[in-house]
Amino acid sequence: MPRLSIFLAEHPSLDIDIVLDDRDIDLVAAGIDVALLIGRLADSAVTSRKIGQCQRRVLATPAYFATRGVPQTPADLLAHQAIVYEQRDGRPTWAFRQGTSETTITVSGRLRVSAMEGVREGVLAGLGFAVASEWAFAPELKSGAIQAVLTDWLLPLVDLWAVFPTGRQASAKARAFASFVENQLSIGGFSGSGSRQD
Repeated sequence: MPRLSIFLAEHPSLDIDIVLDDRDIDLVAAGIDVALLIGRLADSAVTSRKIGQCQRRVLATPAYFATRGVPQTPADLLAHQAIVYEQRDGRPTWAFRQGTSETTITVSGRLRVSAMEGVREGVLAGLGFAVASEWAFAPELKSGAIQAVLTDWLLPLVDLWAVFPTGRQASAKARAFASFVENQLSIGGFSGSGSRQD
């Protein structure tokens, strides 16, 4: 959102209507030209383009870790409060990898949220930790307001997709917006990808 002013300045004849929703939406029925989807594509038949990839981290405020202790291994997270992002992927189970070692844990907590905005607010309020992409907390990670822990353990990367309505050719404005987002991610240090699924 903070960078939309750049896109609007580059395209003065375009208006933008943004729908913030973490549920699957029928793009044609909703009249949406392009959707940004983070994670796995639920429908392999959609027209899509992978425009970025980001590392997931275990994140919380420094104050939270000062109170509850800094986890040293993924198993230590079981003694912490997770802010669980309710996603279509199912249970909040995470596979951590370090070299050739892999361990899987299912986190739990008193707060479950259905939108990433709620996860952000819960973490910033010090209610617990979240497993989230660096995208979700980029400004706070940079400022130190949010701390990443277990950084020597790798979590699965998260992909960002530009998804276009099935059965319609992507409009020039939708392609321009997807390219803008991809460019902004590369400026921010996140890797982009030109892979395409049709």
